[in-house]
Amino acid sequence: MPDPIAPVMAAINGPGVASTDYDLNPEVVLPAGRKLRPAGVLVPILCADHSARLILTKRSSALKHHPGQIAFPGGKQDPGDKDIIATALREASEEIGLDPANVNVLGLLPSHETVTGFDVTPVVALVKQRFIPIPEPGEVDEVFEVPLNHVMNPALFQIQARRWRGASRRYYTVPFGPYYIWGATARILRAMADAANQI
Repeated sequence: MPDPIAPVMAAINGPGVASTDYDLNPEVVLPAGRKLRPAGVLVPILCADHSARLILTKRSSALKHHPGQIAFPGGKQDPGDKDIIATALREASEEIGLDPANVNVLGLLPSHETVTGFDVTPVVALVKQRFIPIPEPGEVDEVFEVPLNHVMNPALFQIQARRWRGASRRYYTVPFGPYYIWGATARILRAMADAANQI
């Protein structure tokens, strides 16, 4: 049976390139010398029942930024975090109740710049044992799983557009059932899928 994690390891070990929310909008001129805030997100993968599944969250509809969107557990780096891996693990513990001791970090993916001014580093990790998620009240509405092979298939991604700040903005989506995965989350997943399929 093929190793379900092999494509992910190929993406981690591949050359990879940094991505941005502006990749599909080359007409946007970014200011020189802009300062980005470091952030880390966990890309948690659970292998169970002969399949690999990606754990994602649905953000609370009450949040000021990105309400109701699908996201990786994660957030901005705090001064007390040892490194960006520590940031991702801390945020996953706070947001979904994932114990860092239940995680085996596999590696990092190239960074992603968001329209909100963050330099996001995806930290890919294997969840050792199934756990009961505990969504952080007021921040996470739902924790759910997506088959890894779904988000590792570039053919399942679409490019859509909507008006944002007076202009048409194009972005990736990779819908799954009732979940509309788009924006930075979909862009990071698309970069991972592309890197894995180039090997």
